[in-house]
Amino acid sequence: MAPTSTPQTPFGRVLTAMVTPFTADGGLDLDGAQRLAAHLVDSGNDGLVVNGTTGESPTTSDSDKAQLVRAVVEAVGDRAHVVAGVGTNDTRHSAELARQAEAAGAHGLLVVTPYYSKPPQEGLYRHTVHIADSTGLPVMLYDIPGRSGVPFSHETLVRLGEHPRIVANKDAKGDLGAAAWAIARSGLAWYSGDDILTLPLLSVGAVGVVSVVGHLVAPELRTMIDAFAAGDTAKAVAVHQSLLPVFSGMFRTQGVILTKAALELQQLPGGPLRLPLVGATPEEIAQLKEDLAAGGVHL
Repeated sequence: MAPTSTPQTPFGRVLTAMVTPFTADGGLDLDGAQRLAAHLVDSGNDGLVVNGTTGESPTTSDSDKAQLVRAVVEAVGDRAHVVAGVGTNDTRHSAELARQAEAAGAHGLLVVTPYYSKPPQEGLYRHTVHIADSTGLPVMLYDIPGRSGVPFSHETLVRLGEHPRIVANKDAKGDLGAAAWAIARSGLAWYSGDDILTLPLLSVGAVGVVSVVGHLVAPELRTMIDAFAAGDTAKAVAVHQSLLPVFSGMFRTQGVILTKAALELQQLPGGPLRLPLVGATPEEIAQLKEDLAAGGVHL
């Protein structure tokens, strides 16, 4: 059974987009995934997104994805929302992944805008509704035009918000003005998809974050979000500013690369990356240590 949620916070407030741990030979490390999931929830995460970008979903098989959802649900599903990434640029395949995730015990679905194909807004709408209609699970949209090539328009977000199971949006568009309008009109629960913009997005109506740096600083993210929700904006700003070196440092190169490097420094499960991603260089690791130390992360 999924943890308690509300229409305002259907997946909680602090979620981490979890890496997929691999073994030394590149295989799926399910034991490591369960240990990492438990650590992240113990650290203050309300939920975990698996099989997302940070989970290297482009290079994991359908079988990998199902096994990972099942393992993470088994480890933390009674304490945290487990949201499965199922979006691809093939609507039928995405619907199959959605049904597979539901069967594996996922509590919700993350559906990214179709990449590479560059569909028009009507195509985005039909694609997303088809996936939402394929299961009984609640859906979080994922708007990240920097990766997918096409954003959800205001009008499409409002239309999608009318669907009974499309309940939230992960916003990685980097446009506060667009977010403000869409939050006001769509009724969707809004989650920041850019760590550094979490506090600004809260100020225009967001409810939480789907984070990458939550692998390292989930307690601080929770403190910031809870302080803002309680009206203590000065405290929220202070935490935000203290984390700026982490927000910036973790993305000096592709985020998964430095996240797995940071996990290795903390002796947590992560393992290697699958090509075309490659491990961090010694220079990148040295810079990462400096950035994390400046943000108060002790390795």
